[in-house]
Amino acid sequence: MDPRTLLIVIVFLLAVGAGLWFYFQRRSQKLRSMFGSEYDRTVREIGDRHKAESILIKRKKHVEELDIRPLAAAAVERFNREWESCQAKFVDDPRGAVREADHLVAEVMKTRGYPVGDFEQRAADVSVDHPGVVENYRGAHEIAVREERGKASTEDLRRALVYYKTLFEELLGIGEPVLRR
Repeated sequence: MDPRTLLIVIVFLLAVGAGLWFYFQRRSQKLRSMFGSEYDRTVREIGDRHKAESILIKRKKHVEELDIRPLAAAAVERFNREWESCQAKFVDDPRGAVREADHLVAEVMKTRGYPVGDFEQRAADVSVDHPGVVENYRGAHEIAVREERGKASTEDLRRALVYYKTLFEELLGIGEPVLRR
């Protein structure tokens, strides 16, 4: 191969490499912007950025295939009343209130069209449309699991209820998401 052809091939390969690098950088930026802290959590958990990004892309495609719909005004009112009742129970029965909040969030998700299988799948689905509160959801669930083993304090249960409330309000389309502290 003559030097001129070799130079053209090298320049071409460098251009393709640069194009791919820019493509993957841009894709990473979009995913980080879309998923927020869930992006970092997934990368940390998987240990490989490209594999984690593939998982996040699959999540997004999965949720796009679901029939997620807004709630009718009557349903929003009914769920708000149920939440107020749940929250009022906390004083006398914190454990029961947290269990009820968990069930209520699952019911809202089901009514909106989210599949309500195992927790990890629910959290993954929520992370696509509600990345600002999925960390709260994970925190509330973790406390609920500890509560089932008798290892959660009343303060833990209060935090779980606050976490559930942020997701609940986000799913209903009311309030501003509050990130987990």
